[in-house]
Parts: sequence; structure tokens; C-alpha cells
Amino acid sequence: MGSRGSMRARVTVTLIAVLAVLGGLAAQQAPDRSAPPPIGPVPAVKVPTVVKRQLSNGLPVWIVEMHKVPVASVTLAIKAGASADPGGRFGLARLTADMLDEGAGTRGALEIADAVEYLGASLSTSGSFDETSVDLHVPVARLDDALAMMSDVALRPTFPDKELQRVREELLTSLVQVQDDPEALVQFAFPRLVYGPSHRYGTLTIGTAAALKGVTAAELRQFHARNYVPASSVLIVTGDVSPDALLPRLEAAFGKWSGAAPPSAAPSAARQLTARQIFVVDKPGAAQSQIAIGWVGVPRSTPDYFALRVLNTVLGGAFTSRLNQNLREEHQYSYGARSSFDMRAGAGPFAATAGVQTDKTAESLTEFFKELQNIRTPIPTAELEKATNYLALQLPRAFETTDSVAASLEQMFVYDLPENYFSTYTDRVKAVTAADVQRAAERYIQPDKFAIVVVGDRKQIEPGIAALKLGPIRVVTIDEVMK
Repeated sequence: MGSRGSMRARVTVTLIAVLAVLGGLAAQQAPDRSAPPPIGPVPAVKVPTVVKRQLSNGLPVWIVEMHKVPVASVTLAIKAGASADPGGRFGLARLTADMLDEGAGTRGALEIADAVEYLGASLSTSGSFDETSVDLHVPVARLDDALAMMSDVALRPTFPDKELQRVREELLTSLVQVQDDPEALVQFAFPRLVYGPSHRYGTLTIGTAAALKGVTAAELRQFHARNYVPASSVLIVTGDVSPDALLPRLEAAFGKWSGAAPPSAAPSAARQLTARQIFVVDKPGAAQSQIAIGWVGVPRSTPDYFALRVLNTVLGGAFTSRLNQNLREEHQYSYGARSSFDMRAGAGPFAATAGVQTDKTAESLTEFFKELQNIRTPIPTAELEKATNYLALQLPRAFETTDSVAASLEQMFVYDLPENYFSTYTDRVKAVTAADVQRAAERYIQPDKFAIVVVGDRKQIEPGIAALKLGPIRVVTIDEVMK
């Protein structure tokens, strides 16, 4: 449940590899293995009606009625993510979110867990660079009790010292474990080397060991009081509910919450790379080489959003993408190659990534750069249609369940997307032309300026990399990456 489940799992090597660099590289997920959709007309998608109300304290409430199953999903989304971390305390937002259900109101951590289980509910916390959310899924018959529990967790956490010490040790242990896993290590190395240690995007949301060791319960309370406010939040409810009956129940749980919005937490603009450089993180005995290639990408607000979605689908965003077909299917150097633009409030990273055979590291780099160069030339009509159909046919997934609808609306709120975003999504995807993709590729895919980060056995891979003459090689220690 809560941070013990959802958030705690995100610290593990598996979830640290969520990228986009996720916590920092959003694109370390395996390529989507969905079969390419047939080329043809895309059926219209019925976008659910969102009823928008407001509580007496100004907290916006978005409601979507879905009456097929007697359950409800409730999401409290707060624009307070890792980007709000103060200098020297990278990881404060993440630790605050992790601690929300470790004691809240009059209950301790185990009492919260027992109460949630008794209600037949799930309650979890999660965070990104741009937001923190508290998510509840519950049978509607138990909604009132669950809302009271949720409001305690979100608004009245106690941050007990004993639980803080335990949670901190779990996070610190995870950071130590990362150093033994090249796949996780590249997630830390790539943003650090692209953005630098002082920029917030240069460190994953989990933060650094030095910062976590110094955080006190008083700092968590201060961060919570400053950033967890209704003026920066939205309450999203989807499921077997009706707006008129629901509003008084939400008012009882959240109506007395108060607080003014803090200044925007969007990070400062990152310095873009201007010349290609290779970074080798030495991990003797590594079974594979982990490769990440890219630079500073774009923010979610980019006007080129749809062109870049299509571009990335062709390049490395689907199982049938060029990178995966090349490195996995054709050459069998890798189990999967991918790429992504991790779009945040600020310009997140673009990265093309793969784990490859150690003895094929240099050959894999050659194939990476072949595809990165080729995407800058016009793509064939059939490939364009396949990519736009693929994206358009993914849209219905956003409205299949109460949780998926809530998550979709959450993105609308966090990134201030227009009211008609989903209703016009398919048309905007299908309107992308080959010329749009080429223009976007020429601007945002510039391989001669990319950073190349390789985590692997230096003795085995450096000679082959050097022979490619892609750029100067700098050897980086694990301590430099993790400090």
C-alpha cells in the first residue's frame, strides 16, 4: 500500500529503470510490444464528460461518472515534485511523499495499512519531477471512510522520527544497490553527465545519499506545509458517483485545507550540449554494456509535441521501431533498444538506450548512430501512417478504467493541457506530415552533439569505442555518478 508499496518499489532497480531518465530517464521502459495496427481509418474515441466543480477553499474538483462497476478512484494531484527540492536537498520531495502514510492524523503506519485493507481499498503515493499524487481506489460503499483516511494521509502526515529513519535507510540501501547494477547505474549516469550535478534534472527524484542523510522531520514538515496546498492541487474523482451527491463528501474531507500557492518550481533552463563526447563508466565484469545516447530535450509545452511523438514512435518508441528492429531483430546485439523524449515542465532528456553484448558495444554504437542520422531524412509514407495509427489507437487505453481516466486527467492538470486536448488528439496526430517529422528531427536529433554514456567493463569496451573516433573519451567513476 502507500509509500510502503508503490513508492518504495520505485526505489528498486526495476522501477528506477522507469525512465524517462525517469526519476529521471523516462524512456528506459521496454519497447511497447503491441503489434502495429493495420493502416486504415481510426475509429472515433468517445472522450468522457468531465464535470468541474470547486470546494469552498478553492480546491478544483474534476468528476467523471463511470457507473459500470461500484468503485471509485480518487486522485489528489499536487504540483509539488522533485523540481521543488531546494539546493543541497535533492530527494526531499520524494522522501516527503514516501512518508505520507507512515503516520497521519491519529494513526501510525501499521494502523493506516490495516484500515486501508479493512476498507477493501488501495491507497498509494507517487511522485515525479512535476507533481506528487495520493491515489485511492475503493468500493463506493466505503468511500466516506476512505476519504477521511486519504485526507489524513495527504494533509495531516506526522512524519514520525522512527519511521523516517527506517524509510531513509531503505532509500540509502537502494542507492548502494544501484552501484552493482549497470542497468540502474546508467539511469543515474546519463542525466548527471548531461545536466551536471547542480541542475535538478541531473539527479533522479530519489536524490543523493548525502542529501537524504541530512534531511530532518522538521524539513519534511516545512516542505509539506509550503507545497501541499489547495491552490496548487486538483481532486479528481472517477467512478460510480454523481457530482451533486459527491461534493458534500469531498467538502467534509478536504474543505478546511488551506494555503497559498508557492512560486513556480520549474527548474532553470539547462545548458545544451554543443559537442559530442563519450563517457565510460567502468564496471569491471559487467555482463553487458548499458548505452544511453542523447542530450537536453524539450519541455511538455513544446509546440512540436505531436511531431516528436510520431518521430519517436518511428525511431524507438515501439517494438517495431527502427532502433529495436535494428539492434534486436536484425543484429541480435540487444534484447531491446528504445528512445524517448522525457517531457517535463522543463526540458527533460532525450535518450536512445539499450543494454548490449559487451563484445558488440562498438558495433551497437555504429548502428545507433546510423538510425539517429537516418531519422533526419524523410520517412516513407507507409511508415508515417503506421506510426500515426499506432499513436491514435493507443488513445482508448486512457479511458478504459477509473484509474486510467484519473491518470489522464492528472496529466491535463499538471501540464495545463487545453480542455479539448483529448477530443482533438487523434486529429492532431494524424495531421503530422513527413515534413513535420523531418523538421523536428533536424532540430532535436543532432547526433554530432550528443553525449554517449556507456556503463560496462572498460578494459573490454574502450579500445573498440576509441576506434570508432566518435569523440573524446572520458572515464567516469561510479562515485562521480552517485555523489
